[in-house]
Amino acid sequence: MQSKLFIGGKWAEPLEGGTLDVINPATEQVFHRCAAGTAADVDAAVAAAKGAMAGPWSRTSGHDRAGYLRAIAAKIEEQKQALAEIEVRDNGKPLPEALWDVGDAAYCFNLYATYAEELDGRQGEIIGVPDDRFQSRVKYMPAGVTGLIVPWNYPLLMAAWKVAPAIAAGCAVVLKPSEYTPLTALELGRIAAEVGLPDGVLNVVTGYGGTAGARLSAHPDVRKLAFTGSVPTGIAVASVAARDVKSVSLELGGKSPIVVFDDADIEHTVEWVMFGIFWNQGQVCSATSRMIVEKGIAPKLIGRLSEEAKKITIGDGMTPGTLLGPLVSKIQYDKVLNYIEVGKKEATLITGGARPSHLNEGYFLEPTIFADVRPSARIWKEEIFGPVLAVSTFETEDEALRLANDSEFGLAAAVMSQDIKRAERVADAFEAGVVWINCSQPNFLEPPWGGVKKSGIGRELGTWGLNNFLEPKQITRYLTRDPWGWYLKG
Repeated sequence: MQSKLFIGGKWAEPLEGGTLDVINPATEQVFHRCAAGTAADVDAAVAAAKGAMAGPWSRTSGHDRAGYLRAIAAKIEEQKQALAEIEVRDNGKPLPEALWDVGDAAYCFNLYATYAEELDGRQGEIIGVPDDRFQSRVKYMPAGVTGLIVPWNYPLLMAAWKVAPAIAAGCAVVLKPSEYTPLTALELGRIAAEVGLPDGVLNVVTGYGGTAGARLSAHPDVRKLAFTGSVPTGIAVASVAARDVKSVSLELGGKSPIVVFDDADIEHTVEWVMFGIFWNQGQVCSATSRMIVEKGIAPKLIGRLSEEAKKITIGDGMTPGTLLGPLVSKIQYDKVLNYIEVGKKEATLITGGARPSHLNEGYFLEPTIFADVRPSARIWKEEIFGPVLAVSTFETEDEALRLANDSEFGLAAAVMSQDIKRAERVADAFEAGVVWINCSQPNFLEPPWGGVKKSGIGRELGTWGLNNFLEPKQITRYLTRDPWGWYLKG
C-alpha cells in the first residue's frame, strides 16, 4: 500500500512532511501511515491537472478516454480481493460488502467508458431553431480542472462515482479521499499509472479536510467541485466555491423514511427494513432510518425486527459470517452512542444500544431499534449515521406522507405495500430524489442519484453524472449569404 501522494503521474512526499494514521476500526490499532497533504500539495496537484488540460488530454476523443476507463475497470476487477481486504481494514465493513463495492466500482468505470464513446456521437448535434436561415449545434466541453472530495463510507466506490464520469468528460481531477479511509484512493492512483493514464489527469492528495480539502475547494484554478459528505461541510464547500462562481454538485445527508402499510408482507418487509438500516453499519446517506408503520401491524413488525436484529452476527469484517462490522472511527462511534443516550430519554428502546458483550475492542455497536418516537425527537429528525432505527406509527395515508416529508432532508424514501396503485401514489408524493417500492437501498448506476432540500444539489450516476462534468457550448451559424437586413433594411 502506498504512503505518498500521487501527483502528476508520480509518487511524491508531502511538501511539509506530515503523516496521518490509518486505523483499523475493528482493532482500534494503527495499521498504516500515509501522507498528510496540505495546501502546498493541493497546489501542486492542481498545477499538474491544469498542465494535463493544457496538453494532449484536452484533444482526446471519447473513444480514447473509454480505453483508459476500461483498462482501469479491468485492473480493479483483477485486484478485487486485495482491494476489498484493504477496504475492510480501512473502513470496517464485512468482506462480502467490500467485494460488492469493488465490483460496483469496476462496473462504474466500464459504464462511463460507454458514455464517453457515446459522447463522441453527441458532439455537434443539431438543435432545431424556428428560423431556417440559422443552424445551431452543441459541442460538449469538459468542465476543466475538477476537485473531487469523497467520504469514508464507500471509499473506492464513491471515488469511482466521481472519477469515472470526470475522466469520461475529459476533465483532469484532484481526488481528496477521507482521512479515515485514504488507501483505496491511492490504489486507484497506482492503477491509473499502470494503465498509462496521462500524467496529471488523476491526482490523489490524502490529508485532512481542514487543510487539503479546504484548499481544494478554494483553489482559483479548480472550475468544478463535486463533494459527498455532511451538510455542514457541504455548505462550507459551496460557500467557498461561490466566491469564484465554481460549478458545484453536492451529495449530502439524509433521514430517509420507509412507510409500511398494513397489507405489506411482514417477512419481506423485515428483510428490507433491516437491509435499509443495518447495511454498512447504517453508515449510508440514504439509509431508511425512520420507519413509519401503520398502527395495526406495528407490534408484530417491531417484534419480528427485534428478533432478527438480535441474530445479526457482529465482528471483524474479515471473519466469515460477519454481517455487521464496526463503525468507522471513534469519533463516529461516540457520536452514535450519544444519540442512543438521547434516544433513551425520547423514546422506547426495543433492542440494542450498546457494545456487544463479546467484543472488548473495536468500534462495535449492536443493531438498535427505538419505538414510540415522536416527530419532534432528535433521533427522528437528525442524521445519526449508524445502525439505529427510529419507529413511529400512522393511521391514514395522508398522515404517513406528512411524517415522511416532514424533514429537512430529501435524499431517499421507501414504501412497502401490496397495493401497487397506492404504493405508486405514495412514491410520487415523496419529497425525495430516490424512491423505492417494496425494497430499500438497491442502487443501479444508470438512473440518477441525488436528493432535494438539504440532501444536496445536482445528480450523480448515469448520463446525469457525466453531464456534471460537461459544459455545453452553443454554436450558431448564419446559413445564407444574403444580408440579414435588421439594420440595412430596418
